[in-house]
Amino acid sequence: MTELLFSYGTLRQPEVQRATFGREIPGRPDAIVGYEVDYVTITDPHVIATSGSDSHPILRPTSRPDAAVEGTVFAINATDLVAADDYEVDDYRRIAVPLRSGGQAWVYVWAEQG
Repeated sequence: MTELLFSYGTLRQPEVQRATFGREIPGRPDAIVGYEVDYVTITDPHVIATSGSDSHPILRPTSRPDAAVEGTVFAINATDLVAADDYEVDDYRRIAVPLRSGGQAWVYVWAEQG
């Protein structure tokens, strides 16, 4: 079964994809609305080593009517989705969001959002 995963951050990096999924995954540009990008400091040494940074983008909901976050949509399988869950640290949680192009995709957002 194919799942759609929207990424606005490190999961778009080829080296992160190879380490997380065992291969690079082609994607297409898209966006989600109602969110804005902030940053979180990562402390997990494996994630820092894989991504090359301890500062990662994170999505927070906003009421700004023009808010949109550009990114990439990847078609992945259920095993890949579990691997992505394992890669993301506890600051993130996965939710389904509407894509600007139509349809829905999974995305990782700030875990403390309501």
